[in-house]
Amino acid sequence: MKNLVKILFLAVTLLIPFSCSTQSNISPANIASLLESQEFTFMAEHANPNNLDVINVMNSLPGGSSSRMMDLDYGYSIEIRKDKLEVTLPYFGRMYTSNMDPDKNSYRFTSKDFTINKKEGKKGSSVFTIVTKDQQNVITINMEVFQNGKAYVWIDSNDRQSISYDGHIMANTAVKK
Repeated sequence: MKNLVKILFLAVTLLIPFSCSTQSNISPANIASLLESQEFTFMAEHANPNNLDVINVMNSLPGGSSSRMMDLDYGYSIEIRKDKLEVTLPYFGRMYTSNMDPDKNSYRFTSKDFTINKKEGKKGSSVFTIVTKDQQNVITINMEVFQNGKAYVWIDSNDRQSISYDGHIMANTAVKK
């Protein structure tokens, strides 16, 4: 009886990590073609501010923790096309030059003058470095995309602290003309 309990405990312990892992609905061939074409959309699922003050304030609010509050709704994204870069991401952290217009305090912009550099990362990932040239502040977007479609993005700007996002990539939606 003791051996049966040990075997069941071991089986449950080994199966839980595999059943709780997230699964991508994009095939690896589609992911490879999206990365090769360098036209895809990053959908942010979670924001990771680097400022501990922000995390401490969110943890002090009643009824929630900062990890739950940083889960993002659908629609926060970075859309990369050959001729256009469209960024719609929230910002949590310290800004050195804030603006009275709340739309300009987050990352919401469209760039038509940008460069993309791609290199191979560790364990088969692809690392993209995107530098915008037509924005008021220098913005560098670093994106590491893994083979399963998951992605990690960190944004550096000269007017605020850096921030990172977790999410996944998907194909761009068709442009309506």
